[in-house]
Amino acid sequence: MDNRDAIGSWLSGPRAAAEEAGVDFGYRGEQLGLPEHGPGSIARPGRRLGALAVDWGFSVLIAYSLITDGYRPATGNWALLVFFVLSVLTVGTVGCTPGKRLFGLRVVSVGTGAVSPLRAVARTILLCLAVPALIWDRDGRGLHDRLARTVEVRI
Repeated sequence: MDNRDAIGSWLSGPRAAAEEAGVDFGYRGEQLGLPEHGPGSIARPGRRLGALAVDWGFSVLIAYSLITDGYRPATGNWALLVFFVLSVLTVGTVGCTPGKRLFGLRVVSVGTGAVSPLRAVARTILLCLAVPALIWDRDGRGLHDRLARTVEVRI
């Protein structure tokens, strides 16, 4: 192996080096039995972050206007509580938050399709911790989705 190849594989990461060696990783969601494109496929990170931003914006707006009556140091804490309640209630019942619906996303259970309220609570607790959401697997699912056995798909 040439030194340039070794440095190039280091810069592009282990996945690119494995793909050059002939390993086929498939597409995101293939191991879960989901389609590659269109409805039911794995949601892309941009849509997921956009939906999260909308939901957080709603939560801050509710906390700002209804609970703390203006911006105070406690507004962020109340916004997190509103976000938790909003996520648990909407994901546990209809499968999507207002932000996810706006971006055409839905949370489904890997095995059954519908998300139980207990899984919605577990997923939301881990999402509020933020660190599990930053650790992704090869399908693009965050650790909070893996532990709750859920996946965000396109509608």
